[in-house]
Amino acid sequence: ILSIMQKITFFFVFILAILFVGCEDVVDVDLNTAPPKLVIEASINWQKGTSGNQQRIKLTTTTDYFSTNIPKVSGAIVTITNSTNTVFNFVEVPNTGEYFCSNFVPVINETYTLTVVSKGQTYTATETLQPVAPITKLEQKNDGGITGDEIEVKTFYNDPAGIPNYYLYKYTYSNQVKSNLYVDRDEFFDGNEFFSISQNDELKKGDKIEITHYGISKAYYNYMSILVSIAGNNGGGPFQSPPATVRGNIINTTDKANYPLGYFSLSEIDFRSYTIQ
Repeated sequence: ILSIMQKITFFFVFILAILFVGCEDVVDVDLNTAPPKLVIEASINWQKGTSGNQQRIKLTTTTDYFSTNIPKVSGAIVTITNSTNTVFNFVEVPNTGEYFCSNFVPVINETYTLTVVSKGQTYTATETLQPVAPITKLEQKNDGGITGDEIEVKTFYNDPAGIPNYYLYKYTYSNQVKSNLYVDRDEFFDGNEFFSISQNDELKKGDKIEITHYGISKAYYNYMSILVSIAGNNGGGPFQSPPATVRGNIINTTDKANYPLGYFSLSEIDFRSYTIQ
């Protein structure tokens, strides 16, 4: 036989159970569906010491928030033209939305114009191929970070004097899916030795790092500054669809209100692989 206190306790537990069951409502989130926008991933990167003739441009569209499928855009006409009117054609691998050129000619400080014609709309952008200072050395420090017990890797270069230079740094780690990205300008180190730095507090001996330095324009620096601040330092990459509606340098000459997402950039890059000691 239950005691009086046990009966009272049982009664209140029973009442609470009914209340909690009665309060379980399904909340439907009503998300507005905007018309899809064209996303143009047109980053022309020229690795030091290579010909740079192999280049790729990718076309997709935006989609619903919960969709796991990113629609590809096929059947477009994609070209890049230099200042002497030499046209470089980008041909699609059928039904992939990826357009390739095998005879591109990269020239430092040359101006190029991108043209994309898709579904009756014409999109254009103009940009200049920016140089990058060569990487000179890498240094590892095992007592870095705020706590003094983190592995720190610095990648050094000599910034050219008297010229405004803008940089994008990318660190990719074998122990992480995403990359670290951040931008820099030589306002306070013009003409001096400077460095990018790893921002990963989970490194250990044997981990591998891929380090890429990009020379970028001032306009692309401003664009990437916004993207990195929105996405956080682990933004995944500058060549993916932006996490918010951030306007790039590509315009729709057919219908200016229907602007695309993405950016047309041209960079000389320098690359190093490093294994944590």
